[in-house]
Amino acid sequence: MKQFLFSVFLTLLFCFAAFAQINKSDEKAEAVIKRAVAKLGGEKYLTAKSQIGRGKFSLLRDGQIISFQTFLDVIAFPDKERTEFKSGGSKTVQTNFAQSGWVFDGDALTIKDQTEEQISNFKRGIRTSLDHLLRGGWRKEGAKLEYVGKRQASLGKRNDVVRLDFDDGFKVEFELADDGLPMKSVYKRLNADNEEVSEEDRYAQFIDVGGIKTPFIIDHFSNKAHTSRINYESIEFNKSVPDSIFAKPTSAKDLKKDLKL
Repeated sequence: MKQFLFSVFLTLLFCFAAFAQINKSDEKAEAVIKRAVAKLGGEKYLTAKSQIGRGKFSLLRDGQIISFQTFLDVIAFPDKERTEFKSGGSKTVQTNFAQSGWVFDGDALTIKDQTEEQISNFKRGIRTSLDHLLRGGWRKEGAKLEYVGKRQASLGKRNDVVRLDFDDGFKVEFELADDGLPMKSVYKRLNADNEEVSEEDRYAQFIDVGGIKTPFIIDHFSNKAHTSRINYESIEFNKSVPDSIFAKPTSAKDLKKDLKL
């Protein structure tokens, strides 16, 4: 009986120690997020209702730009986004809201509902975004936040790393500098050939816009190859955004006109 009680005691002690370690890890991760929020603008950052960005989106290969498009990106937090791309005389509009979405092809003058894959890609984009991490959208999904540790960033510098684990098995890591400035997000996905691909977004050129610091450059790497760059030329926060711009229009011709905000 004594041996049994002692065994139970050791088991409970181990469980308590493990739980305490998890709590400690969570507290450290929460501290990293709190520091980042403060760095990016604190309450102003957290309470931003909308973001309107304009700039250029470039595709790269072997370090060279192979094509680029101008874009207008309108976000109504937390889950509405409309992006208009223009290249030459061509225009494409991609719009997502909650679990739905549609795409406009300006050359064919067609509007189509997004495929399951396109909607899935949008959801993954939200999960891997800084806003989802720092504004706490992941909490509503029941994801687990954990402090991973320090990771080498550059000579003499190491980043804090936190990870979000979602119920469906998806994981994304975020690296943040000692002062709280976000550096990158890292995650993996399966391509069309069911091969695992490592994806990475790197954030640069943070600019203060009305008290909110935001990256004007986002570089994307796939299996360590630089594949694209988002280069904002302007960003506005909290401008009025009507819900009607996210609704699927009945006429494709209306979408040929520039969006007025």
